[in-house]
Amino acid sequence: MIDLYYWPTPNGWKVSIALAEMGLPFKLHEINIGKGDQFDPAFLQIAPNNRMPAITDPDGPDGAPISIFESGAILQYLARKTGKFGGPTERDRIAVDQWLMWQMGGLGPMAGQAHHFLKYAPAMNPPHDIPYAKDRYRAETGRLYGVLDRQLAKHEFVAGDFYSIADMSIWGWASLWEGQQQTLDDKPNLRRWLETVSARPAVIEGRALLAEKRGDHSSKDAQKALFKTK
Repeated sequence: MIDLYYWPTPNGWKVSIALAEMGLPFKLHEINIGKGDQFDPAFLQIAPNNRMPAITDPDGPDGAPISIFESGAILQYLARKTGKFGGPTERDRIAVDQWLMWQMGGLGPMAGQAHHFLKYAPAMNPPHDIPYAKDRYRAETGRLYGVLDRQLAKHEFVAGDFYSIADMSIWGWASLWEGQQQTLDDKPNLRRWLETVSARPAVIEGRALLAEKRGDHSSKDAQKALFKTK
């Protein structure tokens, strides 16, 4: 049974959804990022970058246990382990990898910064309402959704006409488009894809994991833990 170190965020959802899609049993370990659990020395032995999600698989390569951090690396590992959702051919696997990297290096960081400067920074004490940062990250997130919409005009799913870990990695961030102050009015393909993926039973299951504990992290203590404010 895989150990999952998790909190209900877009990055956490990637792995909870993948485990559900792949039918892999797991033991849940809550890493409450609003309380600073990500800095616990025991967790840092598994995830030295103090970020969740992370996993430990007792049945790793050659039967030896392995711990993995970084959500994209976890998705790739699970796809290889199960032979599922990584792409049916080598060309497909390349397409999956490039869109997974697109999310890890582009959409995730930009949408995350949009959330920070549009929602969290203005609520800090003292407030940090920075119009340039808000405009920059809102616009770049919108540009990335335009890229995604054009890709989805050509294919049913992100990497092709097959569902993959690329879709799992992107869905969580894209599902929060309203909080990033985006619109889908000019992105019909993205809207169609969001509706399709959101209806998958494993996506519903993975998204629901600890959903009742998902908060807005607006308290001063939570912001200290998350953003290292004083």
